[in-house]
Amino acid sequence: MEIVTGIHQVEGVNGNSYILVRDGLTVIDTGLPAGSGKKILSYIRDTMYRETTEIKTIILTHFHMDHIGGVAILKDAAPGAKIAIGTMDAGYVSGQCPLPGYPGFRGFLLRIAGAIMNPGAFSPDIRLHDGDRIDSLVCVHIPGHTPGSIGLYDDRTKTFFAGDILRYDGTSIKEGPALFTMDLNGSRQSIRKIAALDFEVLLPGHGIPLRNRASEKVREFAATLPAET
Repeated sequence: MEIVTGIHQVEGVNGNSYILVRDGLTVIDTGLPAGSGKKILSYIRDTMYRETTEIKTIILTHFHMDHIGGVAILKDAAPGAKIAIGTMDAGYVSGQCPLPGYPGFRGFLLRIAGAIMNPGAFSPDIRLHDGDRIDSLVCVHIPGHTPGSIGLYDDRTKTFFAGDILRYDGTSIKEGPALFTMDLNGSRQSIRKIAALDFEVLLPGHGIPLRNRASEKVREFAATLPAET
């Protein structure tokens, strides 16, 4: 579905995948390995009536499996596309840094799922830093969920792509899940950083779009966060 002019969300992809239409197509996050890439390509062909070779850039908000899973199939369909990720997450997707472990039974399940749906290592073409511009978007470094988590600000439509730092369920804004957040204090500092921006639409990595007075609502939420622990 087209959320605002020139920004589409591909439904049925976990986590959310967005497509920006400018000079070519920019895909932001690619979902889980199982089927997400095919859904993104199908949406481009059958809903947008575009060629998959028009994919110019694949931007990943962080290294988690449910955001990088479709990279390989998108690259097969668009060999010229460049892969971009925050510089501090680049080592995780290239295999140079070991993936972090998570505690408890859920961590065990994640290890099993990772073994079954391993998206494979790949080398990003572009390592993004805070303030970098890519495909008319401004990169905002928002560490905490992962060290290299990034958001993307589109000043043309006043839209902010938040990755997993924030969620919206149609009623309330929430933090990303603490269990999968590597630095909770850092994540909350990043939410306060986002709250200082001016945007109308918030596009989270999970949940649904927040389309109205988004930055005002994020500021209200940020004010409820506890002080550092």
